[in-house]
Amino acid sequence: MCGIVGYVGERDSVPILLDSLARLEYRGYDSAGIAVITAQGQLLGSKAEGKLARLAERLAGGEPLHGAIGIGHTRWATHGRPSDSNAHPHLDCKEKIAVVHNGIIENYAALRAELIAQGHVFHSETDTEVLAHLLEHYHEGDLMQALRKTLARVRGAYALGVIAQDEPNRLLFARNGASPLVVGLGEGEIFVASDTPSILKYTRKVVILHEGEIVEVTRQGYQLSNFAGLIVEREPEQVMWDASSAEKTGFKHFMLKEIFEQPNVVKETMLGRIDESDDVQLFAELKLDEGLLRAITKISITGCGTASHAGMVGMYLLRALCRLPVEMELASEFRYGDRAMDPRTLTIAMSQSGETADTIEAVRIALEAGSPVLGISNVIGSHLTRLADGSLLTRGGPEIGVAATKTYLSQSVAMLLFALYLARIRRSAPQETLRELAAGMQLLPAAIDVVLNTSDAIREIAKRIRKAHSMLFVGRYINVPTALEGALKLKEISYIHAEGYAAGEMKHGPIALLDAKVPVIGIMTDGRIREKILSNLCEAKAREAPIVVVANIGDEEAAQVADHVLWVPRVPELLSPLVNVVPLQLLAYHIADIEGKDVDQPRNLAKTVTVE
Repeated sequence: MCGIVGYVGERDSVPILLDSLARLEYRGYDSAGIAVITAQGQLLGSKAEGKLARLAERLAGGEPLHGAIGIGHTRWATHGRPSDSNAHPHLDCKEKIAVVHNGIIENYAALRAELIAQGHVFHSETDTEVLAHLLEHYHEGDLMQALRKTLARVRGAYALGVIAQDEPNRLLFARNGASPLVVGLGEGEIFVASDTPSILKYTRKVVILHEGEIVEVTRQGYQLSNFAGLIVEREPEQVMWDASSAEKTGFKHFMLKEIFEQPNVVKETMLGRIDESDDVQLFAELKLDEGLLRAITKISITGCGTASHAGMVGMYLLRALCRLPVEMELASEFRYGDRAMDPRTLTIAMSQSGETADTIEAVRIALEAGSPVLGISNVIGSHLTRLADGSLLTRGGPEIGVAATKTYLSQSVAMLLFALYLARIRRSAPQETLRELAAGMQLLPAAIDVVLNTSDAIREIAKRIRKAHSMLFVGRYINVPTALEGALKLKEISYIHAEGYAAGEMKHGPIALLDAKVPVIGIMTDGRIREKILSNLCEAKAREAPIVVVANIGDEEAAQVADHVLWVPRVPELLSPLVNVVPLQLLAYHIADIEGKDVDQPRNLAKTVTVE
C-alpha cells in the first residue's frame, strides 16, 4: 500500500515532500523517490531502495534537488523486487513525464508488450512504468487528455500522480477503487497525499477524491472531474483531528482501524487473481510448475500464531477441494517433529513479515528434504520470499497493531485462492463448484461490512462478559481455527485467559471448567456440523455457562440457546471462517478497550518475531 504525495506552491517542494513521505512510511518502506521541476524548467528526480532515510541521505549528499512543484512516493512492492530501478517515480522514454502510483494495473503485461512492440524501452519490473509510457504515447500537448486516454486503457484499482516537464505549473492525480487521495488547501499552495496525516502539519482544509475522479492542482487551486471529463463540484472539509489521532484516520486504535480495513484487504488480495470466468489464475505469480503441483502427494503447512490458524483454515480447504493428505505443524515445532518429507511434499510456509525465525528455519528444513516450498507473505523481497521456490503475496498492507487482524483475513484468502487454483489444475473438484466458490469470495467484502456495522451491538455484549477470568471458544470442522483465533485475540490484548478448541472435545475435559462465571463462545453458522455444535452448546448451557454464539442472521435456534448472539451473514461453509472471525476480533477489541488495556501495544508482545 504505497504512499503518494504532491506539492505545488512558492516554497521549495523537496523538504515538504520528504516530510510528508515520512508520515506515510507505514504505507511502504521498500524504496522512496521524488521528482520535481526545477527553476530552470527541468524534470529531475532521485530515488533509492530502502527506507526514506536513504533517499534523504542521497539528497543531502551528492544529489541536491530544488523545485516549487513535485511528487513523491514511498513504495510497498507488488510488482518487482525492491530496488532503485523499481522505485517510483517512473519516467517515460523521453524523461519528460514522471508517474507515482499506488495499486495494481491488472492488464499491464499486455500493455507492456504492446508498447515494447512500438519501440518503448522499459527500465523496471513494475506495472507502474506502463503508465508513464502510455502517457508519452498519448501526449500531444495536453497532459489531461493524455491521462484520460491512458486511464481508459488500464484496468485495476489505483491512485496515481503525474508531473510533466512540458506543463510545469500543474500536477494531475487520479483515483480508481479503494486507493485514497486527499487534497490539502493552503494559502497559495496545494498538497496531495494518500492519507490526511501526512499533510496536517501544513493544512486542515481538505478535499477527498472519490473513485473515478481526477484532480488538477496548481498554485491557484484545484479542479475535480470524473474520468469522462465532467466537472465535479465538492466543498472542502475542515479536519478536526490532532495529528496523532488522524494517523488512525479517526479510529481510537490502529487495531480497530485495521479491523475495519478488512473488506478492502480481501478485495486487494483477490485483485487480478480471479478471471472473468471465475477461475483462479496464479501460475505467473507463483512460479511453481503446474506439473510439479499435479505430482505432489502431500501438503505440509507451517506458521506461527495467527499464521498457524490461517494455515489451519488452508488445511481444511485443501483437504476438501484437492483430496490430498494435508497436515498443519507449528513452525516452532517443525524441526522437532521428525518430518516425513520428500520432493512430492509441498510445504506451505506462512508469515506476515516473511522474517519469522521459526518459520524461516522450517523452510530450510523442508528445502533440505527436497520439498518444494510456497511462501505466503505480506512483504515482497522478505527472507521467506527469497528462500521459497514460489510465493503468494497477501497484499494486506502494513499492519501497525500488534494483534494481527487483517493478516488473518488476507492469509486465509490467499490459502483459499491457492486451494481453488490447485483443485482446478489437478481436476480434483467439479469446475462449477470451484467457480461458485470463487464467485462467492467476491461477495465476502460486503458480508464483512455487514458484521462491522454491528460493532456497537458487540460492544454492549463485551460490557456484559468483560469481567470473566476465563472464556472458552469452541468450533467444529473448518471453524475450529476460528475458535483458536478468537481465543488468541482475546488473551493477546485483554489478558483474560481464553482457550480455543474443537467443540467435540468438551466432554473430554474442558467441561469441568464450566460454571456461571466462564462464558462459552461458540461458532454455530450453517454447515454440516451445525447440529453437532448446537448440542455442545446446550451441554455448556446446562452447566450454567453464559453462552455467546456466532450465528447466521435470522437463526431462531441460536437466539434461543444463547444469552448473546453475534450475527453474521450466510456464506458457503468453506468461506465462513473469513466472516465468522470478524465479530470475535471486535469482541476482543471492545473488551480490552473497555478495560483500559493498551490495545495496539499489548505487554510482552512484538509485531515480528525474529528470534526462535
